[in-house]
Amino acid sequence: MRFRLSFLVASVFFLVSAGATLQSQAQAPKRTLGTIERFDSQLDKLLDPEAKLEILADGFTWTEGPVWMGDATNGHLLFSDIPRNSIFKWTAKNGIQLFMNPSGYTGVTFYGLEPGSNGLLKDLDGNLVLCEHGDRRVSVLTPGGGKRTLADNYQGKRLNSPNDAALKSNGDLYFTDPPYGLPAREKDPRRELEHFGVYRISKKDGSLTLLTTELARPNGIGFSPDEKTLYVAQSDPKNAIWMSFVVQADGTLSKGTLFYDATKEVGKMPGLPDGLSVDTQGNLWASGPGGIWIFSKEAKLLGRINTGERTSNCAFGEDGTSLFVTADSYLCRIATKAKGMP
Repeated sequence: MRFRLSFLVASVFFLVSAGATLQSQAQAPKRTLGTIERFDSQLDKLLDPEAKLEILADGFTWTEGPVWMGDATNGHLLFSDIPRNSIFKWTAKNGIQLFMNPSGYTGVTFYGLEPGSNGLLKDLDGNLVLCEHGDRRVSVLTPGGGKRTLADNYQGKRLNSPNDAALKSNGDLYFTDPPYGLPAREKDPRRELEHFGVYRISKKDGSLTLLTTELARPNGIGFSPDEKTLYVAQSDPKNAIWMSFVVQADGTLSKGTLFYDATKEVGKMPGLPDGLSVDTQGNLWASGPGGIWIFSKEAKLLGRINTGERTSNCAFGEDGTSLFVTADSYLCRIATKAKGMP
């Protein structure tokens, strides 16, 4: 969820016409980004040797939170541009369109460089769920219009800035709450909680449970196919790791164990561990230094989609075999042999 700060602060509130400044594939020849790095022959079962990361659109400020809505034929991709406080929509037919503004901050004063929505996902009813930085809440876009707040405080103290979320099959919502959306981050005077936690919102009664405070900077989050393991990324440059937690029968988490440590790669390539997705075979597709890291469920690094950019997140969409990647100012897509979790 980090982004390059080399842009004018004014651009945070500057909304542009998608057709005017955002170059989409609907109007331009195919372009590609980066390279595929292969570390193990198992990657051939997941990515064709000739696969390319296709640029669908660019010209954004910092893209995040991709989610596929609808089916393969009539669906569309939604993704956040956090500094612009906006959500954009992509379809193969129409390219880029503005979907929502504001997306994560509805105040009337300046609220830092990351006010908008971050992680997006679809709930059991097909509604859009948003992790909102500026309004410091997890919300759902209701079918009849407007939003409903799912969580905005823990024991009466406001959340920091909900970042990313994962849905369990019973409807429970798990999310991370680091400081990145606060204007001064961990030093912000508006901060009310002493910890940066991972939480669960109960589908049954809406209650909010703090699951762990083990990670200093919890970020991307996702379940294994059997939902017995929860993966959480940490975007701390001093401890750039992915952790795994056993999900107990009551939905709480065990003490975490290290899944993979990428700290030694920080600074050599742009980016940190951030958003992630899991395919039906249990492989992790996780943004990290350099691009999208691809792990087996045994934590073996199989390969990397090197974008050359700070890469924030990824999500499967269309028929489940297209991996959409958000990387700095880009929205990209690559065809896979894997299939994302429903």
